Amino acid sequence: MLPVTRIKAEVGIIGGSGLYSVDFLRELGEEKISTPYGPPSSPIKIADFKGLRIAFLPRHGSGHVIPPHKINYRANIWALKELGVKAIISVSAVGSLREDYKPGDFVCPDQFIDMTKNREYTFFDGPLVCHFSMADPFCEPLRRLIIGSAKRLGIKIHEGGTYLVIEGPRFSTRAESMLWRKWGADIVGMTLVPEVTLAREVGICYANVSMVTDYDVWAEKPVTAEEVIKVMSENVKKCKLLIKELLTHLVKEGLKALEEDYEELLKRSCVW
Repeated sequence: MLPVTRIKAEVGIIGGSGLYSVDFLRELGEEKISTPYGPPSSPIKIADFKGLRIAFLPRHGSGHVIPPHKINYRANIWALKELGVKAIISVSAVGSLREDYKPGDFVCPDQFIDMTKNREYTFFDGPLVCHFSMADPFCEPLRRLIIGSAKRLGIKIHEGGTYLVIEGPRFSTRAESMLWRKWGADIVGMTLVPEVTLAREVGICYANVSMVTDYDVWAEKPVTAEEVIKVMSENVKKCKLLIKELLTHLVKEGLKALEEDYEELLKRSCVW
């Protein structure tokens, strides 16, 4: 059997709610990848941005058909690793647990609290066992590049925050929301874990852009579907500008800003 020849990529973009495509990229093709864990959420679009190869994957599938608790996170990360991706920019829609994290703001989280229950969390279910540090779960150089890109564009971005991850698909109760605020969580969403931990296991630099759509239920601020949709639409527009600015920087500087962190990740991570 002949080996499969694939179009390789350097940077992965995982799109979340509202971000199902990135229209300024020049599409080169589509890769349908089989993994030991089944298929990823959708075929992966391979694109070019000024010589930089990009792999784009909507985590909820084409047309948003996969709920958060049913996403095949292991297949998604495995497929991106197989394509040669060294850095992942993930995008999420979140609710705010703080008054000053307002709808329309962006957050680049630096910590998370995991409240999920029924997901496949690791590539190492046995017989090979691996334990790895998540003290600082995100790729700091990539986080700094995201924050810098947002600031250059005048996008309001909070430079850190704790992302509390819930199982979904339901939203939180008011009691849960109040408790999580007391814990020090800043935003709440459904998709960060196990995406971030799986990326760490295979040595991929990973950072997240969280787009605040509304206040979580602690705030007791009634919000209409129309208001949320309007905020999401504006967030997606800003997010595309942010990604373009970030990729432009990576084209100029290459991935050298991430290489040191990437090499360190490889030493500390569980790479098959």
